[in-house]
Amino acid sequence: MNFSFLDNWRKRHDSADGTPLASAVGEPEGVAELLSECELLRARAGQNGLELDDSPASLEALDQLPPRWRDDPEELPWLGNDAGLYLGTVIVRTVPGASWRIWPGGHPVVRLASGREIQVVEAGLDWAATGAPELSQVYAEAAEA
Repeated sequence: MNFSFLDNWRKRHDSADGTPLASAVGEPEGVAELLSECELLRARAGQNGLELDDSPASLEALDQLPPRWRDDPEELPWLGNDAGLYLGTVIVRTVPGASWRIWPGGHPVVRLASGREIQVVEAGLDWAATGAPELSQVYAEAAEA
């Protein structure tokens, strides 16, 4: 995934060393807020009567939605990306010590207090395409670490 604003930031700050974007910018809340938008996922969930409240229970509810997005090959990767960012948002907001980290190249991951990094976008894409792993399962594994 590529965010154009990150490209511009990198040109000015040379983040090739893997410095977390949130730390380098000095406003981790702003980065977390940006990554938590997930507009498409929130819209599709809302169409199914589900309000995403950034809780672990909302991940379980997402796992139960009928996967109608699989019928639209153009929407599927966008929804999967949003699902991964939403999963990361829930982890960062509810698992102590978890934080966003932006890899060189603009790839967001969640780093747990243990140092383990979870590739939440890939998990979201897999969930959107196949239903596995379930978002709630990835969350449970992160919460246990």
